[in-house]
Amino acid sequence: MGVPIADGYRELAPPPGLRRALDCVWVRVVPAGGAAPVRVLPDACSDLIWRSGEGAFIAGPDTGPVLGPARPGSVVVGARFLPGAGGPALAHPLDELRDTRVDLRELLPPLARRLDPDLSPTAALRQVVLVARRLAEARPPDAVAAPAARRLANPHARSAAVARELGVSERHLRRRFLASVGYGPKTLQRVLRFRRFLRQLDLAGGDADLARLAADCGFADQAHLTRECSRLAGLSPAAMVRERGGAPRLYERATSSTTLPVAPRPSIS
Repeated sequence: MGVPIADGYRELAPPPGLRRALDCVWVRVVPAGGAAPVRVLPDACSDLIWRSGEGAFIAGPDTGPVLGPARPGSVVVGARFLPGAGGPALAHPLDELRDTRVDLRELLPPLARRLDPDLSPTAALRQVVLVARRLAEARPPDAVAAPAARRLANPHARSAAVARELGVSERHLRRRFLASVGYGPKTLQRVLRFRRFLRQLDLAGGDADLARLAADCGFADQAHLTRECSRLAGLSPAAMVRERGGAPRLYERATSSTTLPVAPRPSIS
């Protein structure tokens, strides 16, 4: 792969042919001396993940924070499926995997054998990409939910209008979302609004004006922002400013500006 495996967290741009299905491929190496537990925050994505010594599993779309283990010296490799791509790729309704972690052997036994727990980190990275490619090429992103999810990233978009633009009913759009995204359009918009806040918070750092960020990111007011942060991150906005500013790499799914140790993001070939 030509990608160095070093301590810390890196996000890698997927190969060109997978960019409609994958947000990124990522690698996390826990230093031999250990690290703090990883706070995984909702991002509307689902992940194929390999962990050294344990093997592969699927992380379904989250609706709240998850604290992941950080065993000293462990290596974790993941392929992150975009909203609308994970359900089809895995051939399994994502609403059944919401807020869960499922051993790959339970869903796709033949592919699980390719992701042996004892692979070297470089071999694991190669196999994760190959498996993700195989899944995405066999079953591409949902033709309704994937473009709808991209349109709903616009804070002014409304699911009823998006459904009309795509020629389907709101009820049909919701069914497609449950299967391929893991939850409905309104929850997706909540998560995407939260991600906008995280991006702006990272840019502002310790000087963040929370009332201003709430308005800029589409929250009704600062109280609304506080409620959503508590539900989605398990922290108040003020606590997030302190924790994120002091240790941004605790957030495995943080924005690329805070997680990439080098720039620009390299492609995998």
